[in-house]
Amino acid sequence: MKTQEFFQVLEQNKDKYLLFEYAPNLLVGANYHVTEVKHLKLDSVDCGSQTDSWNETIIQLWESPLELGKTEYMSVYKVLSILKKVGKIKPYDLDAEVKFEYSNANFHTAQLFVNDFEIQGNNLMLKLAIQKTDCKAKELCGVPESVVEVAEKVKEKAESCCTPGGGCC
Repeated sequence: MKTQEFFQVLEQNKDKYLLFEYAPNLLVGANYHVTEVKHLKLDSVDCGSQTDSWNETIIQLWESPLELGKTEYMSVYKVLSILKKVGKIKPYDLDAEVKFEYSNANFHTAQLFVNDFEIQGNNLMLKLAIQKTDCKAKELCGVPESVVEVAEKVKEKAESCCTPGGGCC
């Protein structure tokens, strides 16, 4: 989800509470705080020597140990006011991907992207997900795109190698 879309979803749901599902059926505690907003510019070189650059907005969530019994989640209105204040200090790149940085005692620190959102009664639920690492230079480096392609290549190699006169056996 782009930062602009994230702000639009918040604007449309100011009267709701904001919940985060960081893994299936696991919620960030109601004792969360927005502790940092990062405006990142990333410049990279992949394994195929190709360069790339992009921006990300990273919003850090932290569960306060002083509020463990808290049951009421932060309102969308309050989160939006925090993010607007940040935007006055450091402007957002509205085309940047928005991610949430989060961890707890049972979940490693991760930057999670917004996979989906839904309205559940008086709550706006952001469904977060882990983005798996990937090779950006697959085609350049000859890396197959899928498990099916890998299986086909292994089968082809085995068939060509293990036939009479194939030179393997």
